[in-house]
Amino acid sequence: MALESQTDVSTLTATQQSVRAQRHVLLTLSRVWAWVFLIALIVFFSLSVSITSEGDVNFLTLRNSQNILIAITPVLLMGLGQTFVIIAGGIDLSVGWVMGLSSVISALLARDLVARGIDPTPAIFLAFAGGIAASGMVGLINGLIIARLKVPPFIVTLGVSFIVRGVALLFSGGQTVAGLPTQLRDFGNESLLYWVGGGANQLHFLRRPEVTGEQLRALDRILGWPVVITAIVVAIAIFLLHKTQFGRHTYAIGGNKEAALRAGVPVDRHTILLYVMSAVTAGIAGLLHSARFSGGSPTAGDPLLLGSIAAVVIGGVSLFGGVGQISGTVIGALIIAVLQTGLVMLGVEAFWQFIVVGSVVILAVLIDQSRDLIIGRAES
Repeated sequence: MALESQTDVSTLTATQQSVRAQRHVLLTLSRVWAWVFLIALIVFFSLSVSITSEGDVNFLTLRNSQNILIAITPVLLMGLGQTFVIIAGGIDLSVGWVMGLSSVISALLARDLVARGIDPTPAIFLAFAGGIAASGMVGLINGLIIARLKVPPFIVTLGVSFIVRGVALLFSGGQTVAGLPTQLRDFGNESLLYWVGGGANQLHFLRRPEVTGEQLRALDRILGWPVVITAIVVAIAIFLLHKTQFGRHTYAIGGNKEAALRAGVPVDRHTILLYVMSAVTAGIAGLLHSARFSGGSPTAGDPLLLGSIAAVVIGGVSLFGGVGQISGTVIGALIIAVLQTGLVMLGVEAFWQFIVVGSVVILAVLIDQSRDLIIGRAES
């Protein structure tokens, strides 16, 4: 009897170890699937575009990679603020129109200040400050209503998005604000590095080579200023979320709000700051939009709102709060941009992009739920 008991215990222990190993593998896969999926997309489009396209068309080119980076900057900037808010258990549906408001305010200020004789450089800085201030004010209103009046974030930010939409359209007259200084346009389209194919002195740092006409089309811009600024904001967000008390409080509130309160976390104040941060990052996206397109558009961020939330979800941020990383949001934004760019290069009709991206979002949510299920079973 004793020998049989020992055999049963050893068998049970081996079975438990096998189950734990399987759960560990599944948990690891659920955490890295986005990276694997992104690499698979790049490989797929690199092969398929070169096979199906006529002429010398490739997916993996310097110019195409830079176009992808430029394309993801507004989605990523809005997604960064969303990451903090969603980790804390909230949602911000106003960021799309906050981006539009910031674009309009900054464009109006830049145009009017220069028209009054102020030097373009300080005028642009003042315009940017005005756009950020207007965005932060919207975030402050969101945060105060959510934290102080205890209204659900979904309702508050949805209602505020309509108000901000109306304000942006009123300020712009329903039109794109034009007549901006050329210095602003140059900032939005200049780059840190330039690559000129062929010849000597190919790489230019912080200085656009003197080229005109057809030569300009052959000029490859490397790390445009919008990309550089977005990278700086990403680095700051990573530091805040993973290296500071601010980040620890964000995770604590999303994990268990009542426990965070008992632990002395200033939940209301922190919630207000989170929504201000979300609005400010969306405001930065609006500034860069005005600079890139040399115009302030009130609808600039409207079509990008769902894309920013999709990037956050694809990147592994839990919609239930308490889980997520900035790097995941970056990967999520890259996946969306690579998908859209690759499908366009393959000649796929535009509406299929929505179907594919929506399918990837559903897949991400299913993986997120399976990860929570695995963790729950492991803890039990």
